[in-house]
Amino acid sequence: MSDFVHLHVHSDYSLLDGAAPVEGLVKAAADRDMGSLALTDHGNLFGALAFYGAARKGGVKPILGCEMYMAPGSRRDRQKDPATGVSAYHLTVMAKDHAGFRNLVKLASTAYMDGFYYHPRIDREAFAAHHEGLVVLSGCLKGELSHSLRTGNRRRAEEAASFYRGLLGEDFFVEVMRTGAEGQEENNDQLVSLARQMGIPLVATNDVHYLAADDFLAHEARICISTGRTLDDEDRLRTTANNYWLKGPPDMAALFRDLPEALRNTAAIADRCRLALDFKDQHLPRFTPPGGEDAVPYFRRLCREGLEARYPARPAEAAARLDLEMRVIEKMGYVSYFLIVWDFIRFARENGIPVGPGRGSAAGSIVSYCLGITDIDPLKYGLLFERFLNAERVSMPDIDIDFCRDGREKVIDYVNRKYGGPENVSQIITFGTMAARAVLRDVGRVLAVPLPEVDALAKKVPGGPGVTLGAALEQDAELAALREDPRYRRLFDIALRLEGFHRHASVHAAGVVIGDGPLREHVPLYSDGKSVTTQWTMEELEKVGLLKMDFLGLKTLTVLDRALRLIEKHRGVRLDLRDLPPDDPATYAMLGRGDSFGVFQLESGGMRDILHRLRPDRFEDLVAINALYRPGPLQTGMVEGFINRKNGTEAVEYPHPSLREVLEETYGTFVYQEQIMRIANVLAGFSLNEADGLRKAMGKKRKEEMEKYHGRFVAGAEANGCPAAVANRIWDQITPFAEYCFNKSHSAAYAVVTYRTAYLKAHYPVEFMAAFLTCDMGSTDKLVEGVAEVARMRIPLLPPDVNRSEVGFTPDGEAIRFGLAGIRGVGERAVECLMEGLRRVGGRFTSLYQLCESVDLHLVNRQVLEALIKSGAMDGLIGEVPGASKDPRRGGASRSRLMEALDQAMRAGNDLQADRRAGQMSLFGAG
Repeated sequence: MSDFVHLHVHSDYSLLDGAAPVEGLVKAAADRDMGSLALTDHGNLFGALAFYGAARKGGVKPILGCEMYMAPGSRRDRQKDPATGVSAYHLTVMAKDHAGFRNLVKLASTAYMDGFYYHPRIDREAFAAHHEGLVVLSGCLKGELSHSLRTGNRRRAEEAASFYRGLLGEDFFVEVMRTGAEGQEENNDQLVSLARQMGIPLVATNDVHYLAADDFLAHEARICISTGRTLDDEDRLRTTANNYWLKGPPDMAALFRDLPEALRNTAAIADRCRLALDFKDQHLPRFTPPGGEDAVPYFRRLCREGLEARYPARPAEAAARLDLEMRVIEKMGYVSYFLIVWDFIRFARENGIPVGPGRGSAAGSIVSYCLGITDIDPLKYGLLFERFLNAERVSMPDIDIDFCRDGREKVIDYVNRKYGGPENVSQIITFGTMAARAVLRDVGRVLAVPLPEVDALAKKVPGGPGVTLGAALEQDAELAALREDPRYRRLFDIALRLEGFHRHASVHAAGVVIGDGPLREHVPLYSDGKSVTTQWTMEELEKVGLLKMDFLGLKTLTVLDRALRLIEKHRGVRLDLRDLPPDDPATYAMLGRGDSFGVFQLESGGMRDILHRLRPDRFEDLVAINALYRPGPLQTGMVEGFINRKNGTEAVEYPHPSLREVLEETYGTFVYQEQIMRIANVLAGFSLNEADGLRKAMGKKRKEEMEKYHGRFVAGAEANGCPAAVANRIWDQITPFAEYCFNKSHSAAYAVVTYRTAYLKAHYPVEFMAAFLTCDMGSTDKLVEGVAEVARMRIPLLPPDVNRSEVGFTPDGEAIRFGLAGIRGVGERAVECLMEGLRRVGGRFTSLYQLCESVDLHLVNRQVLEALIKSGAMDGLIGEVPGASKDPRRGGASRSRLMEALDQAMRAGNDLQADRRAGQMSLFGAG
């Protein structure tokens, strides 16, 4: 292995200018015979864990670090140093060990949370408190030593060097680079002089920003994308020379032949950095029961109370299953996890916030069912706990919860308050990437390619997740030909190099992490000035032992909740969705007609076609449809086979008599992951925990694991009386199926929502569609589709009316009244103001003048009033305008009269309101 190690390296997680993926950096280091490599992204640890994993896998020793920004004074000062004009100096920091990594994490959090000014900044105070276990290099030309020397302030440079050496001793190095930057050589002479004067060792780095020399143009384009410039801009941020790539040891040796010790010290530093992350610790929050009771007995009591409520007859199977699950949960240390989920779901229900019946594999747990976390009986529908929590495979439980869209934030606020506030609870980061179409558009703008041409190119690339530009070029000969067009060759070359790079950080739509104490102890935090998130993704948080949860806002729950309220108000019927008859003929008849607009998960044209042909008549069919309607099953003919067997046009066959109990509900068709597990259990004698391992190995195509399982599967089947040839045939059947099969627990939980929406649409169409339209008021396209469905259902849609409409769509007899907030240009706040004015005048506006006198004309402004007039919502006031006609056939002309009277009415309204305010001031100012 080489004696040179790159210690100053940026990946594409340096979101402004990094143009090297972590996997590419690792591969390049290995290819260039470098046994170690550091990652020091600008101001963050976004890529630290991804880099660590890639390096370990690639046989390269990872060194985790960060190029930090050091404030010239206090990090809390939001101004540049008056003496130097500097807001922050650069500093290269790396972790030697666990203590160093913990301090690196804390400093990265401090920089964003306490010191952000242009950049996330620390200061000497913070560094002094968290310097243990760190190796520090003095930084690039923007480092404090370099800047001070370049501006003639050697005393400040000496003082800064003394500060770091005093804290770090031999772990502080003077950093020298030879990248061709202006003034760098003169600065290097000064740095070498200072280092030798003070006895501080030198180290050579290359400020790596991209992988190879031929990535230079892509790197420049990356900077332009981040800064909104084009490559032709004279004053754009640019790299001075093409030297910032991952050079090999011979290249670096040639650059620093006069400073061999600076090269040797890279390896010495790498040898000191011996951080090994084992990811064994867990940092789960603790739930404190009321009255000081211990968590475990409290958990058991809640579960047994739930068992009595869910299973009044107390069947032995349910009690045994509950005991088994409780023991596993207790043994794995997840009691507090379940109690926390139980607690915030309890809060939601007590505060009228609808909660979904479940999602994901958690629906397979009877503990979840008894605690009210889920709302589907796992025994009745054959759902498996081991698919959710495998006692033989240490992994965090994953309970994701759907809430009514309007109430989700209240639940998150509760969790924040209950479990330690912003120190202990945070939202989670996610990264936007340069996807195929987007990167073409970005690079096209940077190269100043005409927008219509770029748009035409981008539209030739298929949309959707997982689509790559390379794959599109292989599949589309016309697109491939355009790549060779001289006008676009550079565009495609750069786009292919940048595709997949991280473009920006944002907040995960649903993820929340809860720690057992301050999160800064375990994970770096990030702030964009509006919200706080972790610097690591959801998957990485789980890896480091933190509890993450998904709080999802599901629009359908909002539709259901609103529909129930409308049904109670309009019909006087109070429904509980948990008590709906499970086999309602009218509901299944409606679905069998393909009448599924607005029905959760069944709205698409393809799904309607399947419903029409399948004619579902039981809940299990809905579960299967939810699982089957995906690309894999559709492309392989699984769906057609299921439909034919259901309808009796194809014989139902089972690969072995013992598997009838496993496959009967799906007519002999493989549909669910749980069926793989049960086949291994029933036929081959696997425990369900072992069967879950098989399911996972098959799903991820882990060939070595599958070969081991194959032998055991056949031997186990033979021991149970199944011939080896039959066992092998079954193995061959389930192996490809594992790629397409779906989680039954998730399908079943979502089928509950499907059935509930279908039932309400079948029995209360007016109320259901009114609720549905209200929830789509923010999208004109969806609202138009909903209005068309109302017409198809032959439900009259009455026009908006300021005296009869409400904010949303509402039942009006057997018709639906258009909601005022559904009118383009009329927002909910304006409508609420109108409603207040309506109440103020006794429930009816009699004229445009009265309306303008009764509302806040800052909220119900001219734009809103014009939109109301044009929509016909004020047609009932037409007769009060001089010269206007009440004849509906003259609506256009009459509305024009309202428009003509609007200025005068608004002036009168403003004058009257001004007089009222003056009267109040006179009254309270008297004396």
